[in-house]
Amino acid sequence: MAEPNPIRVFIVDDQPVVRQGLSAFLMAMEDMDICGQASSGRDLLPLLEKASADIILMDLKMPDVDGLEATRAIMEHDPEARVIVLTSFHTDQMVAAALQAGAMGYLLKNATAEEIAAAIRGAVAGRRTLASEATEALIRISQAPDPVGHDLTRREREVLLRMVEGMNNRQIAEALVISTATVKYHVGNILSKLGVSSRVEAVSLALKEHILEGDEG
Repeated sequence: MAEPNPIRVFIVDDQPVVRQGLSAFLMAMEDMDICGQASSGRDLLPLLEKASADIILMDLKMPDVDGLEATRAIMEHDPEARVIVLTSFHTDQMVAAALQAGAMGYLLKNATAEEIAAAIRGAVAGRRTLASEATEALIRISQAPDPVGHDLTRREREVLLRMVEGMNNRQIAEALVISTATVKYHVGNILSKLGVSSRVEAVSLALKEHILEGDEG
């Protein structure tokens, strides 16, 4: 009976000593092989296509193109790809962003060789592996209150943005090509959802809480 093919692992890390260390202990595993390495997310996709990797070990903090951006690019190119983040950083935001980008696992660089190998085997089998710190981060995120303005609709955000820009109802109606009655309706909803009683308070809260951050005028 033929032995199964080894798991092909691709390592992405900007530190040569880390890549060498990972390569050394993974090559010592009978069921694993190193199919390639990269020092950043730049030009990573062509390298991965040639390598035919089963698992990608991804650092987050790298020059040029970081691990989050690289993971997003990989998943857009191949939704079936399996990325395991291996990093020294574990802020709540980083953990959430990595998993949202499509990573199957999140480990810290203080993990043992056995833990990393187990995560790789688990990812091949379709199982997620999270460091305890990453699990705790997800719990904190799930228990955090929803941000102010999270329930505003797209149109309400558009109206609020014009309010922040200093437009009155007529100007907002002209800008959005809607009636002034519709604008008044949206303004009423905005005040209610933000828990304020005036346009001035709504604008002040929008600026203070960065509610419209990322929205375009």
